Amino acid sequence: MISKKEVLNIQEKWSDGLLTIGKLYRNSLDYKQAALNYLSELYGFHMGEVFFKPTLASVQQFRLTKDAALSYFIGGNSNFDEDSGFALLEWEAVRFENIGLRIEGNIAIAMGNYYFQKEDKSEVKVEYTFIYKKDDSGKLCIILHDSHFPYNS
Repeated sequence: MISKKEVLNIQEKWSDGLLTIGKLYRNSLDYKQAALNYLSELYGFHMGEVFFKPTLASVQQFRLTKDAALSYFIGGNSNFDEDSGFALLEWEAVRFENIGLRIEGNIAIAMGNYYFQKEDKSEVKVEYTFIYKKDDSGKLCIILHDSHFPYNS
């Protein structure tokens, strides 16, 4: 079974890791390796395809590979020209606001909003659904990441 605490912990690790990648980039340190470690630690690519639909992608908005996800977070991949590096933006904080959290055996589903805070304390609101699954070693991993801006007519 997955516990609510495990889901909240991986969400915190996701936020902290994203901020760390950006800080390393701004300090000219090895943000690329940090991003690879981030994907390996939090996402279930070692279990197969991860369904990854990131916020700021519209041309190639559905990603299934680690390289495609890496490109979204740090840019620099000519196969994904629209990616400028979401983790490299100057985020100061990230907070999850789970609207729903459902645990079904080896799977947990979380849906809600997460807020990305800039230096001036302004926030960008993004809607998300994440699905988590435990791997064979019992580690909780993200197997679906779907995020997008709220509808605006």
